[in-house]
Amino acid sequence: MRQVMVAGNWKMNGSSESVKELMTGIKQGMGSVANTEVVVCPPAVYIPRVSGAADGSAIKVGSQNICDQDSGAFTGEISGEMLKDTGCEYAIIGHSERRALYGESDELIAKRFAAARRNGIKPIFCIGETLEERESGVTNDVCSRQIDAVLELEGVESLADSVIAYEPVWAIGTGKVATPEQAQEVHAFIRGKIAALNADVAEGLQILYGGSMNPGNAKDLIGQPDIDGGLIGGASLKAEDFLAICQAGN
Repeated sequence: MRQVMVAGNWKMNGSSESVKELMTGIKQGMGSVANTEVVVCPPAVYIPRVSGAADGSAIKVGSQNICDQDSGAFTGEISGEMLKDTGCEYAIIGHSERRALYGESDELIAKRFAAARRNGIKPIFCIGETLEERESGVTNDVCSRQIDAVLELEGVESLADSVIAYEPVWAIGTGKVATPEQAQEVHAFIRGKIAALNADVAEGLQILYGGSMNPGNAKDLIGQPDIDGGLIGGASLKAEDFLAICQAGN
């Protein structure tokens, strides 16, 4: 039985005061979260502060990205060793904003994925299609291509200690949401693709949905057989909303 995971991606939001308030609220509500693995991914500058706040609780901490290199002359980058040192257990890899706004290729994302695993950090590996790609009927092709880049570099066994987040780009921050049936269809395709290579890995693989999940739709989405939780954007910035989504996994 796969454990439900809810991961909050705070994106480029927050201040010292708001981070303190948000973490206080989440910690206070964790008693109502029975069966869900809870992860928060703050901006990099707040990771040490959030790790300290999470200490002694069941809340796990992740980063929003990771360098594909481990050290050296890579100005502005943050290595896996550094992230591990500040308390990160997870790293979001290949978010659609990184792909679209900063031109990260499938190959670079696969290298970031490898760097996370090399440093004992569990990747939350994001894949998904644009609206144009969905309307062209190539959703599965796009997801398959993005997964293949990781499989070619790391092999299917690498997914045994990883998480996949399916995030239809057209549903991120737009208020549009894939129906539970639409989301389940893609999640089932992803699991089936992995199962064709390794059934055990596929069975244990947590696949999250990442497209405008909120307290109103979380239960219906997480209730689908192949949806194992959510990667949450805007709703993760309000403790009450984030906790409500976490409770949907109870």
